[in-house]
Amino acid sequence: MKHRMVHIPLVIFLAVAGVAVGPVAAAELKIGYVNAVKVIEEAPQGEAALKKLEAEFAPRDKQIIEMQNKLKRLEQDLEKNALVLKDAEARSREFEIVGLKRDLRRATQEFREDYNLRRNEELAALQKLVQKTIAEIAKQDNFDLILESAVYAGPKVDITDKILKKLGKK
Repeated sequence: MKHRMVHIPLVIFLAVAGVAVGPVAAAELKIGYVNAVKVIEEAPQGEAALKKLEAEFAPRDKQIIEMQNKLKRLEQDLEKNALVLKDAEARSREFEIVGLKRDLRRATQEFREDYNLRRNEELAALQKLVQKTIAEIAKQDNFDLILESAVYAGPKVDITDKILKKLGKK
């Protein structure tokens, strides 16, 4: 058992000594930083994808707004005429309102789910394009490491604008 104990401090010493050499080697590394959130938000492809989604979902959005307006009109009409309507007529209108509310909830939920699914698909495609662009610039400019997350990145290593420029942002 003592034999193992001697090796552990030696391993720890060698690991610490290896870390001490690390900063010297790091001076030779070419490191870059990309603000991925900014790239996703400002890339022209992101704006195009958003417009595409808006066009794709505009008819359904319009349909939901029409359903909301119809529901509001029916509720106001029932409230205004509740005293003059026969019981059967009032129940019929209430039943229609309940059915429309159910249909509206279902249509709204389906809209949100479908929109989120498509938005995630478009975002994934954009992220893939951004990753490819970052890799191209890394190879082109001989970077050893490019980070997308950092506590601090100075302007000297920040290549976010270069990525945006390559993606076509003026």
